[in-house]
Parts: sequence; C-alpha cells; structure tokens
Amino acid sequence: MATVEKLENNRAKLTISVSPEAFGTAVQKAYQKTANRYNVPGFRKGKAPRKVIETMYGEGAFYEEAFEIVWGDAYDAALLEHDLTAVDKPSLDITTIDAQTGVVFTAEVQLKPEVTLGAYQKLEVPEPDFAVTDDEVMAEIEKEREKNARFLEQDRAVISSDRVVLDYSGSVDGEKFEGGTAEDQLLVIGSGTFIPGFEEQIVGMKTGEEKDISVKFPEEYSAPLAGKDAVFAVKIKAVQVKELPALDDEFAKDISDFDTLDALKADKKAKMSEKAAKNRQNAIENIALQKATENAIVEIPDVMVDRQINYMLRDVAYQLSMSGLTLEDYCKYTGTDMNGLKDSYRAEALARVKTQLVVEAIGDKEGVTCTEDDLKAIIAEYAEGSGKTAEEFEQSLKDEDREYLSDNVLARKAVKIVTDSVVLVKGEPAEKKPAKKASAKKAEPKE
Repeated sequence: MATVEKLENNRAKLTISVSPEAFGTAVQKAYQKTANRYNVPGFRKGKAPRKVIETMYGEGAFYEEAFEIVWGDAYDAALLEHDLTAVDKPSLDITTIDAQTGVVFTAEVQLKPEVTLGAYQKLEVPEPDFAVTDDEVMAEIEKEREKNARFLEQDRAVISSDRVVLDYSGSVDGEKFEGGTAEDQLLVIGSGTFIPGFEEQIVGMKTGEEKDISVKFPEEYSAPLAGKDAVFAVKIKAVQVKELPALDDEFAKDISDFDTLDALKADKKAKMSEKAAKNRQNAIENIALQKATENAIVEIPDVMVDRQINYMLRDVAYQLSMSGLTLEDYCKYTGTDMNGLKDSYRAEALARVKTQLVVEAIGDKEGVTCTEDDLKAIIAEYAEGSGKTAEEFEQSLKDEDREYLSDNVLARKAVKIVTDSVVLVKGEPAEKKPAKKASAKKAEPKE
C-alpha cells in the first residue's frame, strides 16, 4: 500500500508500507543469505540459528539486508498502483522498520514529464526533391572507372595528378623521427596527402632522381613535430599515369553481370532511385517530427538529458574503439575535456529526448497498440539483420527485449500518424543528401 505526494519540478514522494508478514519473509531470506557473515561461539560459521544471532547482534541484525530484498517489489507496485513512470532511481528513506509493524519508507523520484501536444497532423512540409539525374548516374559509373583504372609507368618528369612511387626519410635538426621513413610509398601529386609543400616539390623530378625537400610541419600537427622545420631525403622510383578503362559495353561486362553499358546505367539508376525514395521519406519524417516536437510543450528533467548524453557517448566510444582510440584520446586531440565533450552533445540529446516524449504522447493520445502480429513482424525484421531465423531470435529474447521491440512498434505507428497526414508544399528544396531516418525507437537505454 502506498500514498503519493506530488512535488515541484515533476517529482513525487511515495510513502510505501510493507506488511509484517512480507517483511518477516524477507528477514528469513536475509538470514539464509548472510548467516555466514557472523561468528557465533559454539557454532560453525553459517550454522548458528537465527535467534542466536539476533540475540548476540540485536533484533535488527538482518533488517538492512531484508529491506534490500523487499523494497524493490514494493516500490514497483506503488508506481503501478498510482500509474506513475519514474525516469531515475529513487531516493529512499526508512521511516519505521521492525518485525511487529513491518516497514514504512519513502521514495522520492523524478517522474516522466507530461507533454502538452500541439499540432502534429496535417503539418506543411517542403516537398523534397530526391529525383536521380542522369549526371548522378554517370558520376557513380565514373567511380567504378576510377576503381578499375590502371597506372602505367612513364619516362618523363612528374606533373600534377601523376602517381609516384618513392622512398623518403625525414629528419628534424638532423635527427630522424618516428614515422618519417618509408619505402615504395604511393603518392598522387596534388592529393594533399602529405604535409603542405611536399608534393609541390616533387613536380619536375624524374625516375631515379634524388632530392632533399624542406618543409614545415603545421602548428596544429601533433607533438613533438608541430611547427618544426623538417628535411625529407626523397628518391623517385617510378612515375605513373592513370589510364581509365573505355566507357563501353566491354567495361560493363567487366564490372557487372550486364552485357551493355545502357543496361548497367539502367540498373544503377533503379538502385539509386530506390535509395533516393527512402531518403525522401526519411526527410519528410524528419521535418514533420521536428515540427510536431516544436509545437509541443514539455519540461524535460536534467536526468533524462544526462542519461541520453551518456548513451550517445557510449556510441561514440564504440566507434572510436574501432580505430584503437578512447574518449580520452578524442578529448586530447580536440582540445577539450569530458565535461566539455558532454556539453557539446547536450543540445542534440535534449532534442532527442523531447522527440521521444512527443512521439510517445502522440501514441498514447491516438491509442496505438502493438499486436502479436506486429511483434512477430518486428522480430522477423531484427532476426534478418542478426543472421538468425525468427524462431532463433525470438527464443533469445528476454522480457525487457520484448518490451523494447513493442515500444519500437508503438513509436513507428505514432510517427506514421504524423507523416501520413503531412501536406507537401512547394518551397525551398531540401538539401539533397542522404537523410537519416527519424528515430522511431526509444531515445534512452533502459536502466
């Protein structure tokens, strides 16, 4: 049984009672769990009767452990009783605790904020133009030509756009430095791959020629080379010119299953158009959700924003780890600290949390539900992405996983209500680039 007192800033104070019977059961479990912590003369460790331990150490010897056993279920039941959703761990305070009356404790907690929805249907959205042009198709085919280019050696001086094979050895103040020496290095002149001034001094050299090149490392370069003057001893071993394959039917046969260049172009355009259609829909969803979110009013507690920031940083940390870096490394290279890094994500985290709350509120207002068929469909979708069968994937799911997938279904349905009713209007064209799909899943990880 519990009572609730609403506090400022969307917080609540629950006063929760646990019956003497339930608490007595918890005390017995606590005894069984912790009896081996007590030394009682005449008994082996862990074998002393409960009454003996309570006589020696006091009646409340097991109360602390018993409270840890009992409070969670009582707290969850109190939230359910009063239809409250907490977004943070509660602050607990025991009022009374004994075997005769049970337990009375308070739990002060931050509640999920209420959302006052504004307009979210029939929103005007600039019609995005993601039509695929012939020039864009040709640009993709040119990339294929670049991938299949050959490099032919030439007996002449280096010019811009040539590729050279070279050996080099760098030194600062006459001392070689780590990473400054290489053999058979490939370098396209004009690519800007090397430090400023290096590639320009290669122009005019010939195969077999050796030369000392003087350069200055940029001030923003990593220590200890930043701003230092350096000399590179360079030897050109080959001068190469890129030769692109002819743009004809033979080229199409070489790189694809098509017999003609026209068939290759048609396939490219079809695939690009399919991707463009998805990007177009994502752009519409993003703009519509942004407007629906802007039209809503909600006070978001800091704890939800902070949790979202931590979730985002975990994702960044994972991406960095693929390159062998840590968040601390990233902070060092960008000249910030962890607090500064968190602050840089605060605005985006706030937007994500607000969007999530607005989507959930729309779903609640519209009465969206997740049916068994909906759940089977999303399980099949996730199973395909994991390389498992739907049956294998479903068997691996825990209760919280099912809840997560169900929440995704509800969010998608709510987003669909918004986007299905948009009014497309002619206006400033949306920037033509891949649009990230609006997030239809919970913005926060579960506790």
